[in-house]
Amino acid sequence: MTTRLTVAQALVRFLAAQYTERDGVRQRLISATWGIFGHGNVAGLGQALVEYADDMPFHQGRNEQSMVHAAVGYARQSNRLSTHAVTTSIGPGATNLVTGAALATINHLPVLLLPGDIFATRVADPVLQQLEVPYAGDISVNDSLRPVSKYFDRVTRPEALIPAALQAMRVLTDPVETGAVTLALPQDVQAEAYDWPDEFFAERTWTVRRPGADPTELAEAVSAIRAAQRPLVVAGGGVHHSRAEEALAEFAAATGIPVASTQAGKGSLRHDHPQDVGAVGHTGTATANELARQADLVIGVGTRYTDFTTASGTLFEQQGVRFLNLNIAPYDGHKLAGRPLVADARSGLTELTEALQLHTHRVSGTYIDEYSLDKERWEQRVDACFEADEPDIRPTQAQVLGALDALADESDVIVNAAGSLPGDLHKLWRARSRDQYHLEYGYSCMGYEIPAAIGVKMAAPERNVWALVGDGTYLMMPTEIVTAVQEGIAIKLLLIQNHGYASIGGLSESVGGERFGTAYRYQSDDGTYTGAPLPVDLAANAASLGMRVLRAKTVRDLRAALAEARAADTPTCVYVETETADTVSGPPPAQAWWDVPVAETATRPSAVKARELYERHVSTRRRHL
Repeated sequence: MTTRLTVAQALVRFLAAQYTERDGVRQRLISATWGIFGHGNVAGLGQALVEYADDMPFHQGRNEQSMVHAAVGYARQSNRLSTHAVTTSIGPGATNLVTGAALATINHLPVLLLPGDIFATRVADPVLQQLEVPYAGDISVNDSLRPVSKYFDRVTRPEALIPAALQAMRVLTDPVETGAVTLALPQDVQAEAYDWPDEFFAERTWTVRRPGADPTELAEAVSAIRAAQRPLVVAGGGVHHSRAEEALAEFAAATGIPVASTQAGKGSLRHDHPQDVGAVGHTGTATANELARQADLVIGVGTRYTDFTTASGTLFEQQGVRFLNLNIAPYDGHKLAGRPLVADARSGLTELTEALQLHTHRVSGTYIDEYSLDKERWEQRVDACFEADEPDIRPTQAQVLGALDALADESDVIVNAAGSLPGDLHKLWRARSRDQYHLEYGYSCMGYEIPAAIGVKMAAPERNVWALVGDGTYLMMPTEIVTAVQEGIAIKLLLIQNHGYASIGGLSESVGGERFGTAYRYQSDDGTYTGAPLPVDLAANAASLGMRVLRAKTVRDLRAALAEARAADTPTCVYVETETADTVSGPPPAQAWWDVPVAETATRPSAVKARELYERHVSTRRRHL
């Protein structure tokens, strides 16, 4: 039996029938589609989404990149078991997807991209917005999505949709390969009819695997842990993707091994778990980083060891330190010349715990007492950063976070990605639940926060979802405020004004760049931006987009505004001005190095001094072989 439909209609019907299953829980794989329409998709996918509106919910976006961010936020909150599709027209609509696709692929988060494409038949050539390539007739701007997609196909004939769609679902549901998946759809093919086999539209369930460890690798891992005197777990985002938090807590409690976390892994243990020692790496805590420097075995769980985690190869400095990497991806399991334990994080941790309990293995009490005392000292530093003795003065950024920290409970989710906030949050935030801390730091993409918060709220409507945004990030992409207002998605926006790029300003100063071009100020006579702050009113801008805005001038105001926003059932913004970009934000400085090369030759004293310090740090870097 067959059914005659257009390619776009067939694709929408197919997507509506795809499901995932893990641990006995079944749910829609593609639960909705985002779209902005133009000539490249309005008559194809646009018509199909109207035709099958009962089967495929639709959300109207304002920026193509933002739509991908919203889908990614939804996918992460849904444990990568459900995501959204995103459709755009050809040309700029399609190229606007590239940044979002890169973010999804780098963070191993599934999203389906459906950009329109030029005519497959070439009857209209060149079509509006077409990139003409003299040496190749089969290239369009959509080819820019190839390097940032985990799977890419261009559907140039109706029947080619069947294998392309199936391959797309395979990659989206593969815990190793998942990321952005692109099906480029020529606009003439979208509207072309074909007799489709009815089996194509049957419900299909994709099992998300939990592979266990190889027995030999498991035995070697157990031996390595038993031989270690100062082991340290580095928990990455794979712990969350696998829902392995309880398994990690049981492993840590049984063995006494301390657990440090990357940005993606923060919250793998609650902040008050005895074995949680906080953040690791350049934005980490003194406690975790000192343990990392002295560790003789580093047990990476679901981490890909970015330069922030390893302090650009300078953090794990103990002579003879070795790495044991529990990771579902063999590529990451072999990093740092580590001993791989290729398995799902939950399965692998459970098997490790059971094997070690047979030997009643536990680290020494002296080691436990040492890191417990160090953690207590760090918590005292956090308290000092959060404390505001004078509630009627303008808050520091750390005090802003302290006010939110005091208000939040397990139901709150904080979303952030870029600026000075990720460093402050990684060091200071006290994660109370497995998914409270939603930091996108694989791509650290300015503009992610607001649309991602919308996606998170869609996936978990019962939660309080906060988008934490600095003025630099806000100016990149505030447009989806309109979407939140239109659809009644009650996100909370904490908008912090510090008049510039505070994070990069601090980095610029440290590497001899003298904060050049990082402040939002008028230009001075010497060509630098060191004049008075710009008279922008971001609160008024948010209000003009339809958001309710609460202004806070003091710590006392801020506490009241945050409480009011948290109780609101409409999209609400809390606006607060903190220290300007040329002052510190309050938290302790970096506890580990990060390699940003400094000019090798310069005449300005700041750059000469920075180069001397840089060379001292570089000399401590090592390759783990």
